[in-house]
Amino acid sequence: MDDVRQIQRDMQGYCIEDLTVGMTASFAKTITDADIVLYAGISGDTNPVHINQEYASGTMFQGRIAHGMLTAGLISAVLGTKLPGPGCIYMSQTLKFKAPVRSGDTVTARATITEVIREKKRCVIRTVCTTGDTVVLEGEALLMVPSRG
Repeated sequence: MDDVRQIQRDMQGYCIEDLTVGMTASFAKTITDADIVLYAGISGDTNPVHINQEYASGTMFQGRIAHGMLTAGLISAVLGTKLPGPGCIYMSQTLKFKAPVRSGDTVTARATITEVIREKKRCVIRTVCTTGDTVVLEGEALLMVPSRG
């Protein structure tokens, strides 16, 4: 029975009534060559700056970089699994790409609630991705959050 309760807890995120400004959560992942190649295949974005070292060496990045949207996907991971978690629905997201991400970089996506709109069952979340001390992406998300009522 304890296993069933744990599964239920893992499948339920926060309800709008539980959220407060300042709550934060994060998700970290080390980006691999396989992630970049698989993302190119899934998305269809085969820009050679991502998958061709010779081409990418001649760009301002002087080597291959991960897709910006691959990095942005880590924001979806923290929102959908931790804060607010399962049951929330993405409504919008702004993104500002600040620095490249490369294979081998560990990206930490952090989400911080900046506004809770209980009557509309919405929350606004500041989203930031970093590698070490470097901000690589920042933005703001708007989510619909389930209610107990």
